Amino acid sequence: MDLQTSSRPRRPRPKVVTLTDAAADRVREILSRAEQPYAGLRVGVKNGGCAGQEYIVEYAAAQEPLDEVVEDKGVRILIEPKAVMFLLGSEIDYVATPLSAKFVFNNPNQTDACGCGESVTIVPVTLDP
Repeated sequence: MDLQTSSRPRRPRPKVVTLTDAAADRVREILSRAEQPYAGLRVGVKNGGCAGQEYIVEYAAAQEPLDEVVEDKGVRILIEPKAVMFLLGSEIDYVATPLSAKFVFNNPNQTDACGCGESVTIVPVTLDP
């Protein structure tokens, strides 16, 4: 079997997540004050909470072999492989009010959230047949 390659350039892959300017600024600030150097910010999804799932945002000491790597606005985001289909198309924002400050996920795949906003229901992206 003879496989042919196309000379046509591949179209760029869409980013799994993007950051607002406020989120990028906050991540750069947090990483610049860290006690040790980090590979970036790890983002994922885990089971938990009353709505079924929770977002994870934490320091990434190192890039794992299967991490999806997103560079946006000078920030490196490492996405856990199992979270990609849940986060595809999401925008991460940083919102500060007089009573709280937090990262907020604007996720088109999120179908529900609990009353306190700590857990969510997310359906994975499906491809049209």
